[in-house]
Order: sequence, then structure tokens, then C-alpha cells
Amino acid sequence: MDVLDLTRLQFAVVTIYHYFFVPLSISLAATAAGLQIAWLRTKRDDYLNLTKFVGKLLIVTFAVGVVTGLVQEFQFGLGWSAFAKFYGDVFGPTLAIEGMLAFFLEATFLALWYFGWGRLPRAIHTACIAIVAVGTMLSAFIILAGNSFMQNPVAYVLDPVTGRARLTSFTELMLNKVNLAAFPHTLSGAIMVGGALLLALGVWRLAADPAYKILARLGAWLTLAGGALTALTGDHLGKVITEVQPMKMAAAEALYQTTTGAPFAVFATGKPLPEFELEIPWLLSILAKGSPTATVQGIDDLQAQYAAQFGPGSYVPMIPVAFWSFRLMIGAGMLAAAVAAYYLWRTRKSRNAPRWLTRWLPLIPLLPAAANTFGWIFTETARQPWIAFGISKVADGISPGLTSNEVIASLAGFTVVYGVLAVVWFRLIRHLSRQPLAPTPAAADTPEPAPVY
Repeated sequence: MDVLDLTRLQFAVVTIYHYFFVPLSISLAATAAGLQIAWLRTKRDDYLNLTKFVGKLLIVTFAVGVVTGLVQEFQFGLGWSAFAKFYGDVFGPTLAIEGMLAFFLEATFLALWYFGWGRLPRAIHTACIAIVAVGTMLSAFIILAGNSFMQNPVAYVLDPVTGRARLTSFTELMLNKVNLAAFPHTLSGAIMVGGALLLALGVWRLAADPAYKILARLGAWLTLAGGALTALTGDHLGKVITEVQPMKMAAAEALYQTTTGAPFAVFATGKPLPEFELEIPWLLSILAKGSPTATVQGIDDLQAQYAAQFGPGSYVPMIPVAFWSFRLMIGAGMLAAAVAAYYLWRTRKSRNAPRWLTRWLPLIPLLPAAANTFGWIFTETARQPWIAFGISKVADGISPGLTSNEVIASLAGFTVVYGVLAVVWFRLIRHLSRQPLAPTPAAADTPEPAPVY
């Protein structure tokens, strides 16, 4: 592997690992806020106890997410300084604001919430966790605006003096059509991930406390609702992507020839994937443009168009990666939602789930996590060779003078540190889940000591 491939691999490892914790933080913050509001309205002990439990899961997850997010931002200077130099005026505001939100807004109010039990009025205390929930969503919206610029560059001009991209409108950057479509899709995926974790922990600890059954069913409902919303928002996002990046949708289907009424292949064989074995008629045209008779541009025509527009070279992404990551994303998400729906059906009217189901349900968080991961792999790899579509290529963004040995050393270091963080996070989550839930609502009126792990 050359320096470019190694640097891309390093970025993928850091980004994918960081994104394991981002959707969890978003969904756990919203769930903790919802449970606390429910407790304020009903005064039910189990809602209070579950609020504290979910809040502790959030603190551990948020801490790991912040640490890995710092590495994510430092990596721009480490491996992508040319990218940072050229696009710094555009990306600088988004990274700065998101960093301030994470450190000053979310972290501050999360600390106020955790140490404020019994010290703050209940309404103000509940507002603290609600602010954290809103802050995590706002952080996601702002950082997604930066990624959406790479998919559909807007609100910039090329400065004739510096030769760099210069931001012309922060509002226009935020309201990029890709960002407006990607944000609800991202939140829907976050709901699935957090719901699946709560479902797994609730099922695992069913025998310990009746409140865990509430947690399990809440997690199942979140997983199912998140799956439905992900499908709806993904449909809209697919149409927007087809408009701004038609090559990405063509690569997702390995569609080489422009086709009217294009089918969707469930799977394919051949090299590189042209021999379809099972097709759903007209589905790709519906996904791409909303009509079964719509015409979808093929890879060959788009390659010729881009070569004429941007100059000689290949503008075709890695077709097998785009094809399979798109299907694995959909398949993993649909399976997670189906399992959650089945659990809800089997536990309706206070029934118990079959033993074989409860034995395997603790593994369900792997499905939405995989769906999120494959979704980002598709989003980023199917944009290749562009780092910002139509402006500059990935090869133009790496740090000058960077060597393979330097990238390998930093990649090994990140892998080791992230491996340790993964073990620490897992052990902390398991430890918290094994602790008894707070026994009475009186705990809400007394200071809660800092946990000792």
C-alpha cells in the first residue's frame, strides 16, 4: 500500500471507531431526558431509576466519544494538512463550533446534571439533561454540514490571491440540501443504535429488576422506530444524492448503462458485479428519482461526462465496495428492526420472550452499529476519487512529505489506544449494568456520590 492508501485507511479506522460512540451519545442523552421528564410527570420509581442508569451509560460513552473526536480533528493536521490548508476557511468554523459545543455546552450541563441531583430544583435539573440532548443533536448537525460540503460543495469561492476555498455564507453552508437530508437520517440511525443497546442490557438484566423489562421494551420500540425513520429519511437522502452525485448511486447498483426503469439487484455475481442473479424491477429508479419509469444514469456515461468536464482520469469509485456496503447497510438495519418488532410481539401483554431469543438479544447492538458503519463506508468511498466533489481529489489532500512509515506508526498507535478504550468502555458498561438500580425516588433528593470503578 502506498502513502495515500495508508492515510485513507488510517482516516477510516479513526472515523469509524469514533462514530461508534457518536450515535450512542445522541440517543442516550435524548432517552435520559425523556425518562426524567416521564418521572417528573408520573413520579414512578422505575422511571427515576432508569434515568440514572441511562445517564451513567451516557457519561461513559460521552467521555470516550470526546477523546476519539479529538483524534479525529487532530488527524487533519497529521495526514491531511493540504486538505486542511485548502479548506480551512470552510471547515474551521464547523470544527470550532462543534468542539465548543462538546466541551463547553454538553460537558458542562452533563456535569451539572450528574452532580445536581438533590442540589438543583427538579425543573432546572431536568433542563440540564435536555440541554445536553439538544446539544448533541446540534453538534451532529454542524459537523455533518462540513461532511455535506464534501458531498455537495456550496457557500464558497476560490480566493484568487490565496488559491484557497473561502466561505461565503455560514447559513448557506448549514442549509446545504445534503445536510438537511443527511441530518435526520443520521439521527434515525442514532435512535436505532441507542435503542438496541438498551434492549440488549434490559434483556440481559431482566431477572435483576422489573424495571429492566421497561428498559428492554423501550429499547425495542426505539430500535423499531429508528429503523422505520431510517428507511424514510434514507429514501429522501438517496434522491438528493442522485441529484448531486449521480455516480454514487450508479456505483451502489453497479449500473454501467443508463437505464429507464432501472431495477435494484438484491445480490450479484461476476466481476465487477454485472451479472445480477436477483433483481427487483424498477426499484432503483424509485429509490433514485421517485418514479418507476425514471432514467438513471450509468457509470459509463458518467465517466465520459466527468472526463470531458474535469479532464482525463478515472472517476469511477470502487464498485464492489459501494455495491456491498450499500446492501449490508440496508440489510443490517432491516434485521435489527425486525428483531425488535419480534421481541415486542412476543412480550406483548406482559408475556415473556422465549429463552432462545433472550439468549441472543444481547448481540443486537452489533446490527445497527454495522448498519451505521457500512453507511459511512458507502458515503465516503463512493465519493471517490473526490475529497470535495468536483473541486479536488483525495490525492491532493494528504500532507506533503508524509511517509509510509510515519502513517504505519501512527495507525498502529491509534489501533492500540482505541483497542484499550474499547475494552475500558465495554467493562464500564458491563459494570454499570451489574449494579442494582437505585431503590427509591428519595435518591433524587440526595446528592449522589461520584461512581468508583
